[in-house]
Amino acid sequence: MEAEETVRVSFTVNGRPAEVDVAPRVTLSDALRDHLSLTGTHIGCEHGVCGMCTVIVDGDAARACLLLACQLEGAEIMTVEGLGTPDDLHPLQDSFSRHHALQCGFCTPGMLMSAYELLDHEPGVPKEELPEKMSGVLCRCTGYRHIMDAVSDVAEQHPEGAPAPRNCGTAQLLPRTTAGGPGSTAEEDLQHRAPAEITLPSSEPTVTVGVEEHIRATPEEIWEVLQDTDRVARCLPGAELIEDFGEDRYLGRIRVALGPVKLSFIGDIHVTERSEENRSIRALAQAEDAAGGSVQAGVALSAQPHEGGSLLSADADLFMVGKIAQMGRSLAGDVSADMFAQFTRALDATARGEEPTDTQAPSSVAMFTRLMSTRAKALVGRLRRR
Repeated sequence: MEAEETVRVSFTVNGRPAEVDVAPRVTLSDALRDHLSLTGTHIGCEHGVCGMCTVIVDGDAARACLLLACQLEGAEIMTVEGLGTPDDLHPLQDSFSRHHALQCGFCTPGMLMSAYELLDHEPGVPKEELPEKMSGVLCRCTGYRHIMDAVSDVAEQHPEGAPAPRNCGTAQLLPRTTAGGPGSTAEEDLQHRAPAEITLPSSEPTVTVGVEEHIRATPEEIWEVLQDTDRVARCLPGAELIEDFGEDRYLGRIRVALGPVKLSFIGDIHVTERSEENRSIRALAQAEDAAGGSVQAGVALSAQPHEGGSLLSADADLFMVGKIAQMGRSLAGDVSADMFAQFTRALDATARGEEPTDTQAPSSVAMFTRLMSTRAKALVGRLRRR
């Protein structure tokens, strides 16, 4: 399948039918969190070791980070949200509260689901066996004693087995991705709808990028390219325009590859301002990838006269969610700055009538080499200034 293709998966979560359209690589933990907004399932090591992401699949405890969502067609899944609500706690949740069986709370959903499955499969389990039976979920701050007390208390009060869940079949699931069926692509779905209104979050950006480069093309030559959104898009590595909605609104796609992580974002672009006087444009963009990640951006480009050519400035505020945001601010900033630097070189070549060479999706090796070179030059510059 292509990177942007998705498959529709139907299963039952907490007693309610649910459908998600996901790429085959998407794990159950990401599908629950990013597509069904069930963020009670926490993600820790993502290697099946810590047990933070434990859920119940067809009656048995399972690591949600080790299961692919597409494996679970027709499965019955219960997450910590299904146990109870703040107004109607499950006995396990109530016992954890009374025994203070949590501190930071990050492992608590995994502990609760593991304890539920244990009491369901082994009613009346003796307290002295709990340390071994509950060892599949790791905790870094409680010392476990209060957790064992909480589980033992429920085992003693309910010798017949785990009490039934209190919140299954009562909450409507609202998938965030609703388009397409098996084998469909996000591109096909997006092409059959009106352009979306783009509003950037009011929170601090994940990454802020500012790039200035002296290029040979004149501001007048740069402006000629900036007036043509399709030519501008062809200068950005891995990017392309898919559809022109009119009124400076477009559907676009950009591919990013960092080693084994290959992402393809499809979404809306709105050029909000073009100023011939300042040789500048401003644009808003928002896009999603098939794994549930998203990027929103506010971008400004301008070209000013400088030493016989132009000083090209590119500034962007990027708001990221999903795997691309998990790279960390430093790496995400480096990658974004590198892509903008490639863009300025391609724009310079295009404005001067040459064929740009950096318009393909960047490879991880080439990007790593450029980043190391840039950091080395910056270090040398700092040492010289001293």
